[in-house]
Amino acid sequence: MTDGALGKHVVTVTLLPSGRSMEVVAGTRLHEVLVAHGGESPCGGNGTCRGCRVKVVQGSCLVTERQRELLLPRELREGWRLACQCMLTEDVAVLQAAAPAVVLVDDAVDRFIAEAGYGIAADIGTTTLAVQLVDLQNGRVRGLRTALNPQATLGADIMSRLEAAGRGEAAALTASIRQCVGDMIAALLQQYDVPASHLKRVFLVGNTVMHHLFCGLSVEPLSHVPFETTDGGLSILPSSSTFSFLCDNTEVVFLPCLGGFVGSDILAGTAAVQLLQAQGLTLLVDLGTNGEIVLGQGGVALCASTAAGPAFEGARISCGMRAGEGAIWRVTDERGELRADVIGNCEPVGICGSGLVDAVAAAVRLGLVTSTGRLKDGRLLNVAPGVTLTQADIRQLQLAKAAVSAGIAVLLERWGTEHGRVETIFLAGAFGNYISIPSAIQIGLFPCGADRITAAGNSALRGARKLLCAGDKRLDQAELVVASVQHIPLAADPAFLDYYVDQMSFPQPDAKPIELGVPL
Repeated sequence: MTDGALGKHVVTVTLLPSGRSMEVVAGTRLHEVLVAHGGESPCGGNGTCRGCRVKVVQGSCLVTERQRELLLPRELREGWRLACQCMLTEDVAVLQAAAPAVVLVDDAVDRFIAEAGYGIAADIGTTTLAVQLVDLQNGRVRGLRTALNPQATLGADIMSRLEAAGRGEAAALTASIRQCVGDMIAALLQQYDVPASHLKRVFLVGNTVMHHLFCGLSVEPLSHVPFETTDGGLSILPSSSTFSFLCDNTEVVFLPCLGGFVGSDILAGTAAVQLLQAQGLTLLVDLGTNGEIVLGQGGVALCASTAAGPAFEGARISCGMRAGEGAIWRVTDERGELRADVIGNCEPVGICGSGLVDAVAAAVRLGLVTSTGRLKDGRLLNVAPGVTLTQADIRQLQLAKAAVSAGIAVLLERWGTEHGRVETIFLAGAFGNYISIPSAIQIGLFPCGADRITAAGNSALRGARKLLCAGDKRLDQAELVVASVQHIPLAADPAFLDYYVDQMSFPQPDAKPIELGVPL
């Protein structure tokens, strides 16, 4: 078919299971179409992972040499392709291997100082965005909008974004995230009939890279050792040039980072769980590509970030995917065999982070994976029909869990174990909310009993909302957290590597957990 106005050949792409169709110019990469509709792009379309797998149900896409390297012969025969390697030349219908992510939010009301007007609390995540309209008079959430981060077209994880910025894409990254968040805020104001003049403030939180990209700051210092920046402080942005529909007197603030890759999302989480007010030693852990950790009590704390890699998010795993329809999210062992639960109760197309942790924990219990992480007899681990884990996948999980465990161990050593054991661990974010705590303990991620571990939900969004509603003390409270938390650069700590090596193994099924607060 030819577009008469432009004289260009166009093809029709139908996305399954939604059935949505659109026309695009022939020669367009299939990856570009999918990303615009919530598809996966972990490596930014560079053909270095399998995260953009799709199954061609109707029509055809040429199999390239790169696809032969990354996809199994069985997968190619079944019609699986890598969207980033497919140029569209004819009408196709494709089954997406992942649906848009579910964003974890809450609307709990914390203590607030009543005042007239409205505020916006926004969690600027690497993958997902959540924006809440808050009535400052009563601290209640009036409305919510969620979306995928549009920067994902240039890579799913932080390092991909840094690489994109290094290639001269920083301005595009800034423009796309501001435009998306602005559209979300405008839609909320319109939906709930709130004039822009009634919006008093906008509080944004996110990791350090998101902070810098949103604020238009250079991320170059974050791309190399020692991964530190001097621009991580409180950023007060000009309202009307950041979001054109806002009045000049609307306060737009990106809250400060705590140091290195420990961003304002962790600052907000620290406020949400009241970590600095805790009388017992308390941990806040946010698991993702970077594992952020805060340890403290009685008004002081230590924090660190550790490069866990994307395994907890299902990326760079051979059959990995984000948590969406078709993802295996839970695995149990029944009568010596693995049993998988799939999001959407449909045929599995991949496995997400929580399912990965479950599958390996169950395999350790069944003796299919040794304490050193070796697959017995070098076989694939069959999780479900068409979904397997390789030896390399097991290693990715080992690296991720060892990095987090070693980070915790370093902070405990710096704190001094004579102060006693950790009383509470808060797991922040979506992964922390859905992970099986017994499975996490089984693989040695948290060396303690399950009774002291609790999911904290989206503590970043809740903390942003809490600070938003703190009246005249809002910025003072944020700065107090910054002043009370000391950042520990793990890359410069000689003990980190020793702990990292020690934490690579999986505990034996009958091993008792080591108490936190006791030398590991």
